[in-house]
Amino acid sequence: MVETRSRKAGTADAVAPTAASKLEASESSYERENIFLFMPNVIGYLRIVLAVASLYYMGLHPRTCSLLYSVSCLLDALDGYAARYYEQSTRFGAVLDMVTDRCTTSCLLVFLSTAFPRWIIIFQGLVALDLASHYVHMYATLSSGTNESHKNVDKSTSRILNLYYTNKSVLFTVCALNEVFFIALYLLSFSSPLLSPSLLKQVPGAQAIHHGDEASSSVIKQLFTSPYSAGALELARANKMDSTVPWIIASISFPVMALKQVINVVQLVKASQKLANEDIKARREKGLPRKKAL
Repeated sequence: MVETRSRKAGTADAVAPTAASKLEASESSYERENIFLFMPNVIGYLRIVLAVASLYYMGLHPRTCSLLYSVSCLLDALDGYAARYYEQSTRFGAVLDMVTDRCTTSCLLVFLSTAFPRWIIIFQGLVALDLASHYVHMYATLSSGTNESHKNVDKSTSRILNLYYTNKSVLFTVCALNEVFFIALYLLSFSSPLLSPSLLKQVPGAQAIHHGDEASSSVIKQLFTSPYSAGALELARANKMDSTVPWIIASISFPVMALKQVINVVQLVKASQKLANEDIKARREKGLPRKKAL
């Protein structure tokens, strides 16, 4: 009996190194990969550079800013294609992509809240909804432990989210026109020829500036000790471009932008429900709630 057991143990010891050596050989057959240098992630870094550059020009140069911002947004579609083509889809890349999207859109909405202070609460609400919706959705996906992409949404969960995430044409169109609407609003902030006297500091002895006066070269001479004051920035933005095209773009893209906000609300609700269901399951596994003896 003892001899039989020792033989079995010896056999097991002989098999174990063989299995381990096979595993090591299998691992060594793959080159060590640097996730940070995957092509879609490199494109993501380029998007960040372009986005930061667009923010630098945002205050005074609308055409340069809009071009850089638009290219950054368009590269969002290219990194997804690269991830599929090179088989380099990673969770780091998904998070990088989502964080870049949220940050760039939030920065643009912050600018719009200063350009259109009457609607500041709307822009603040859009920032909060966008960040909350995507954060909760991503957290719910990663915490499920299924290693699935956040874009894998079943029809039984939500038909609109399933269509939004699984149909690439729908995803691109909704995201693109959502950004186009905010870019159009940004351009409209540079198309008003009217000045706000409360923001302007007049030179003593100069003629008074009244509400609704047009921003012209004669007005410039009455201003400013500081080129970075609110009034100076307003003057720099005034009369930059015609408002016709931005108004047309904003009108066309507004329904899609509104649809995107509906999707954000649905995503927030469904992700919250998913987290709550996971909490219920975890509590059941722990035997909670415990029944208290009467």
